[in-house]
Amino acid sequence: MSNAGKHVKVHYVGTLDDGTKFDSSRDRDEALEFVCMAGQMIPGFDATVDSMSVGETRTVHIEAEDAYGPRRLELIQSFPIAQLPGAEELQIGQHLTLGSPDGQTFPAVVSDKDDTTITFDMNHELAGQALNFEIELLEVEE
Repeated sequence: MSNAGKHVKVHYVGTLDDGTKFDSSRDRDEALEFVCMAGQMIPGFDATVDSMSVGETRTVHIEAEDAYGPRRLELIQSFPIAQLPGAEELQIGQHLTLGSPDGQTFPAVVSDKDDTTITFDMNHELAGQALNFEIELLEVEE
């Protein structure tokens, strides 16, 4: 039976292949709720929950292509510091939100900086990585 289009509630623990935990609804003691197969989750997570039954727990390995996708070089961009007021104060590794001329916003990380240029990486932090999840399906509502 498919859970597609249904409101579901899950607990999950996400780890990288080296065992590093990157997220856990259990640690927050707050289950995740979403509409299954509605594009709200990464494809591999959605597909796993789609075929689960309430009370079932699955461990799944999701390749980068079905998670946050590959790292994309075009999402790493450099700008002259002089053109960005306040950029001189930013530090490598700092997370921030950038805005485009049309008002769109997106998260970025300062990946490099020298006296004249600053580089932002706008890839998702988990792009290019395979992910592992332990998922427990708690509830399904029509």
